[in-house]
Amino acid sequence: MAIRRLATVFGGTGFIGQHLVPRLARLDYDVRVVTRNPDAVRPLATQGRVGQVEPRFARLGSDADVAAAVADAGLVVNLIGILAERRPGDFQRLQGELPGRIGRAAAAGSVERVVHVSAIGADPSSPSAYARSKAAGEVALRQAFPAATILRPSILFGPEDHFLNRFAGMAQWMPFMPVVCGATRFQPVYVGDVAEAIVTAAHRSDSKGRTYELGGPRVVTFRELMAYVLEVTGRHKRLIELPDGLVRLQAALGEHLPNPPLTRDQLAQLRRDNVVAPEAAGFAALGLTPKAMEAVVPSYLSRFRRGGGRRNRITA
Repeated sequence: MAIRRLATVFGGTGFIGQHLVPRLARLDYDVRVVTRNPDAVRPLATQGRVGQVEPRFARLGSDADVAAAVADAGLVVNLIGILAERRPGDFQRLQGELPGRIGRAAAAGSVERVVHVSAIGADPSSPSAYARSKAAGEVALRQAFPAATILRPSILFGPEDHFLNRFAGMAQWMPFMPVVCGATRFQPVYVGDVAEAIVTAAHRSDSKGRTYELGGPRVVTFRELMAYVLEVTGRHKRLIELPDGLVRLQAALGEHLPNPPLTRDQLAQLRRDNVVAPEAAGFAALGLTPKAMEAVVPSYLSRFRRGGGRRNRITA
């Protein structure tokens, strides 16, 4: 199906947006990146012709600003999400309420397609405020724009990720690799594949009103992920499961830091598996095949090896 070639992307300067915006530009979309910091869009502006990628300032709590941001767009994508609150209520404001505000603005305008990125684990009964707000956002969006497509990825990996890179950095200096909730299962998914799923879903008529759960080809436990990080970075460290009491204390103390490594809410999430449900539609339903970690991760974690991985690089 043909969509008018203006796409509005909320959260376009984030992890997924860095991969999505260039794809939209290559498809000849003019891309309006909604942001509170227009300077952050400059690196993305080089991904297209002059003026093709432009910033649009918007206050996310303003109905008028959101409506102006989606005006004349054929496609709207919402990527906004946070892992920790800076102010009490941020989860509800940004993940619970904003999707509905975007949906209402899209329905009132001429928007043809809305794609919303949520998360596996979105659940109104979850002990995690993050997961509850994700579920609330899905409901609010569907009430306002029933044809919206919702994508729920598992944990993301890619060159700019803040997960595998963080632990690879820790492996350089820590005498052991800490493990938290080691038996919890994840289905890591490549950020580029999620960006491709967004584009694909936006152009398929059969994806309207549907929810897709996106996971990579391999299910791994947290402990296995940490072992993989050590393997890729060539670090021979012991894996040590941290005592639950210590982890809870660290999570409580971490909430007082500007960029907490772990919060109590994140700990609640870590206690639950983060994998695609057996009955859920996924990449296959979109005609896509996700990449394995082994095909992507070594290329960007090699810098954490001794010598920066130079001895292991292949030259042509």
